[in-house]
Amino acid sequence: MSDPLTAEIPRVRPDSHLTLHYRIGLADTGTEVISTFGGGPATLQLGLGQMAETLERCLLDLPEGSERRFELDPGDAYGERNPELIQHLSRSLLEEAGEPGENYEPGDMVQFPAPDGGQFAGVFRQWRGDTAVFDFNHPLAGQRIVFEVRILGIL
Repeated sequence: MSDPLTAEIPRVRPDSHLTLHYRIGLADTGTEVISTFGGGPATLQLGLGQMAETLERCLLDLPEGSERRFELDPGDAYGERNPELIQHLSRSLLEEAGEPGENYEPGDMVQFPAPDGGQFAGVFRQWRGDTAVFDFNHPLAGQRIVFEVRILGIL
């Protein structure tokens, strides 16, 4: 029988199941983007895309019970903004992919079908005549972020 006082504290591995609290905010303004600290914790498995891979890497090897704060530059977080991900879609194509007659407002998130049967999202920016301008960058691309975490449990 092992002695609980000498048992090793579990550490986060690339395939760990975690229960944790986390917060993501903008480093430059302090604006909170998402937080579980005010409610129930999140439960997820690393390596399945439930959290950005760059954030998962911050968690690797952290011991159960630890609290950490990371400041990440855009390249270490959600990437730099890519101008090639600003796309122009015709009104007819947009109506085929979405809801016919939908009145899009700047900032609306729109889901599009992917060729593999999945979906991807873009943010509507504006109309230019009969063409809709969409931004397919991650909403936090180009932003410095703060990632705070408290590891509650590791399986």
